[in-house]
Amino acid sequence: MLSVEIRHAIDPQTARTFDTTELRDNFHVSDIFRTGEITLIYTHYDRMIVGGAVPGDAALTLDEVKPCGTKSILDRREMVIVNIGGTGSVKADADYTMAKGDMLYLGMGAGPVTFSGEGRFYILSAPAHHTYPSRLIKIDEAANVSLGAAETSNERTIYQFVHPDVMKSCQLVVGMTKLKAGSVWNTMPAHVHDRRMEAYLYFDLPENQRVLHLMGEPDETRHLVIKNEEGAISPPWSIHSGAGTSSYTFIWAMAGDNVDYKDVEMVSMEKLK
Repeated sequence: MLSVEIRHAIDPQTARTFDTTELRDNFHVSDIFRTGEITLIYTHYDRMIVGGAVPGDAALTLDEVKPCGTKSILDRREMVIVNIGGTGSVKADADYTMAKGDMLYLGMGAGPVTFSGEGRFYILSAPAHHTYPSRLIKIDEAANVSLGAAETSNERTIYQFVHPDVMKSCQLVVGMTKLKAGSVWNTMPAHVHDRRMEAYLYFDLPENQRVLHLMGEPDETRHLVIKNEEGAISPPWSIHSGAGTSSYTFIWAMAGDNVDYKDVEMVSMEKLK
């Protein structure tokens, strides 16, 4: 079963007027991991698609997605799949076995995508202009950088999977950040990147814990309360940062004008309101 939700782009002036329900309806990502289903959110921010697939007892195939306007989703797109569950399999241009934490890049034209096994598959897709080779990337093949400190509650390791230092893609840049035990802050000091949108997915968060995800213009911040296996869609004009009531892992994904990870405008703590 396939379900697709459309999220239209919201400008910052309109977002300033939103109450909690309106913020969540437009920017919160939830309930995308349903057993026996593929659940997608088609956003109008750089035409990024985020979603989930949980095969359960039967394989699931992702092929035609009507909002894409093509016979098959990868006819004019690239895709990254992240397994956040048990061992599973993905079949597209080849057969791939994915353990938890593995990321699979599928290039434009890789065909329909079939999910099976015990995986919980996080799906990211953006328009493509060129076909790059598909590639399964293990965590030890990712570029990584350690940042922060225990004293500032943000000691973390950033793993860069689909990234210019690792491989080529059209516009998707995807990685994973793991917080050390006792650290809770991510992406602080904050930044914005007006040339690219970003999507977050938080996981490995205990069921009774939460992340307070910060968003909005630097001088008009808002927050979303997010639980395990939920996330946020971040427009190019918005900061994206968060603090949890325990440590956690999150997947970050960008699409837009370029794949330059460092193309950001930093926001100092003094400018946040």
